[in-house]
Amino acid sequence: MEASAPDFALAHGFPMNMISVVDDKFCVVNPTEMIVKKKYNGLLLKQRYKVKDVNGKLLLQVDGPSLSIHKKRVMRDAQGSPILIMQEKQVKMVSLRHRWRVHRGKSSDDKDVIFGVRRSHPMDMKPRLDVFMPGNTDEDVSNFQVVGSHTQKSCTIYKGDTIIAQVSDVFPSRNFSKWKESYKVKINEGVDYAFVVALLVILTVNDYI
Repeated sequence: MEASAPDFALAHGFPMNMISVVDDKFCVVNPTEMIVKKKYNGLLLKQRYKVKDVNGKLLLQVDGPSLSIHKKRVMRDAQGSPILIMQEKQVKMVSLRHRWRVHRGKSSDDKDVIFGVRRSHPMDMKPRLDVFMPGNTDEDVSNFQVVGSHTQKSCTIYKGDTIIAQVSDVFPSRNFSKWKESYKVKINEGVDYAFVVALLVILTVNDYI
C-alpha cells in the first residue's frame, strides 16, 4: 500500500499523509537524518551499504555484486533478515531505459511486487527515476520521482510536487583496495525510510549517485 489508513497514522503520531511503501514500521515520526555508507570490495566489487542513524545505530544493510550480468540487491534489517529484493529487468533496446522490480522479502512472485522503477532516457538532460506502484499499470504518470546525479552530488525524491527526501553531503574517498562513499539522507516526517534507501540504491547501481 502506498499510504496507511488514517486511524493507524493518528494512533502512532504520524501525519495523515504518511507514505508507507515497504512497511509502516519504517516510517519516521519526525523529520530525520540518516547516514548511508557505501563500500566496494572483493574481485567482483561487491557493493555493500550500511544505513545508520545520527547516533551510529545500524538500521539497514544492502549488498550485491557490481560486476554481474544480473544486477540484484538484497536489503536486510540490522539483524540480517531480508526485507526486500531489488532486481534489474532486461533493458529494452527500443527505449534504452533500465527497469527494476522490487519484491517483498525473498520472494520473486508477481503478487509480492512492491513497486517498479524506470530510468529516464540516457539522452535526457536531467537524470530521473520514475517509480510506479503495482496499481499504476498504465505508467502514464509516475507515483514518485527521483531527480539528481552523481556529478551534482545530490538528489531529491518527490511525490508529485512534494519533496519527501533529499540526499546531500557526498564524501568520496579512494585507496588501492576499496572505494568508499557516504552521504546524508534527510527524510520528511511520515516517510518510509526503507523505501527511500531502496530508491537510492537503484540510483547508485544506475551510476546516478
